[in-house]
Amino acid sequence: MDFNSVIGIAIALAAVFGGYALEGGHPGALVQSTALAIVLGGTVGAVLLQSPLRQFVLGIRMARWILIPPTLDAAALVEHIGRWGTVARKDGLLTLDSHIEGIDDPFLKKGLQLVVDGTAPTELKRVLEVEIDTFEDLHRQGARIWEAAGGYAPTIGILGAVMGLIQAMENLSDPAHLGAGIAVAFVATIYGVGLANLAFLPIANKLKTLISRQVLIREMLVDGLVGIAHGENPRLITGRLQGYVV
Repeated sequence: MDFNSVIGIAIALAAVFGGYALEGGHPGALVQSTALAIVLGGTVGAVLLQSPLRQFVLGIRMARWILIPPTLDAAALVEHIGRWGTVARKDGLLTLDSHIEGIDDPFLKKGLQLVVDGTAPTELKRVLEVEIDTFEDLHRQGARIWEAAGGYAPTIGILGAVMGLIQAMENLSDPAHLGAGIAVAFVATIYGVGLANLAFLPIANKLKTLISRQVLIREMLVDGLVGIAHGENPRLITGRLQGYVV
């Protein structure tokens, strides 16, 4: 669980609703289903229009990373690589075959299998770097749907506000409907700007940070596996990989 995200969400909601309440407003006045439907529906539709379905679905699935980020223990991976390097240098690369079955990460498993198969270090690096580039590009596309939503939501909020004002103007002689139209107008703007700046854009930036971290760890793994394939001193490999651990 990423408690930074939980704390950030709590502070943002407390600041918005608490500040509104301190000014004498009633939090219930900010709950407007019509405005929410306009902003969320319009934003989702716009994002779907610009994004392939696969990219959209991936971005939605990646949202869980905000609370439960991928577990990547860089220090533990450095220890594993150092241990594999020692085994390979002492007993040969083929002895690492017994270590492959216990690996859950597909990228690391594939890399170690390539080492065991005797793949040339330059070819090993090339193959794994292609995997890293593909991983980064795919997941950054997923993060971009949240960035796009952050761009569309305020504009859709303004659209909802204009629609609410149109309804209000049409009912100037009917105070009951006049108030409802004005409420939709202002609350739609709040939803658009609030969702963009308190949810969509922060989610997009957080996902980009997590993706960059995963790419860095994979680059570290490539460095270590290539070192093992070269037959480098395990201590040299471990010392070099420590530079990736932050």
